[in-house]
Amino acid sequence: MGMIDLNSDLGESFGAWTLGDDAAMLDLVTSANVAGGFHAGDPATLLRTCRDATERDVRIGAQVGYRDLAGFGRRFIDVAAADLTADVIYQVGALDALARTAGSGVTYVKPHGALYNAIVHHRDQARAVVDAVRAVNPSLPVLGLPGSVFLEEAEKAGLRVVTEAFADRAYTPEGTLVPRTEPGAVVHDPDVVAQRVLQLVTTGTIEAIDGTTIVVPAETICVHGDTPAAVAMAAAIRKMLDAEKIHVKPFV
Repeated sequence: MGMIDLNSDLGESFGAWTLGDDAAMLDLVTSANVAGGFHAGDPATLLRTCRDATERDVRIGAQVGYRDLAGFGRRFIDVAAADLTADVIYQVGALDALARTAGSGVTYVKPHGALYNAIVHHRDQARAVVDAVRAVNPSLPVLGLPGSVFLEEAEKAGLRVVTEAFADRAYTPEGTLVPRTEPGAVVHDPDVVAQRVLQLVTTGTIEAIDGTTIVVPAETICVHGDTPAAVAMAAAIRKMLDAEKIHVKPFV
């Protein structure tokens, strides 16, 4: 029997603005990347999300990003390494306090949005994030794109690295994510998404946007909580994996 973790970006609502259906997603995924408050999420939302995740025995991860609420953390910021390290420490620490209040705790760290994509190649920022995780808790695993300098730097620093693939995002032939500004960057059909996940889990490959097949090793697969029809996608994935007798469980 195969095995895979499913994660989703949650806790991204802010005040009167609701994004996604976190409660429904928490019934389907095994790990929750809960916003750290810099790109999305207010304290009340984050606490509620941590409580809901704890009730379902879903692992809580700190999703850390640039200080960019207006841009939802999807704009690159040329922030100094020391400042980025401090920002990440702040986000992980704050979310861990909320998670502990809910009876759980932060069990891993995943960068968000533009930061996630930047540290595929931006070594200084990758090291800054690694330094932050090591400072908070060197036993925390980090999620990232296979082949990224972030995972390379994390491994060198002694952190556990967890390779991640995306169910609902298109890939370039080089194995990076197609920018959201380009056509076809997001996959919306739940059945197509489910088939992509099955291919990832069973063969470690996926079809890139140009039709070529690329290798994408992954211990966890992300379904974005803010993608339209996110719940339908996650449900289709779980149904497909259950039918193929592939066990869905947390990686940590």
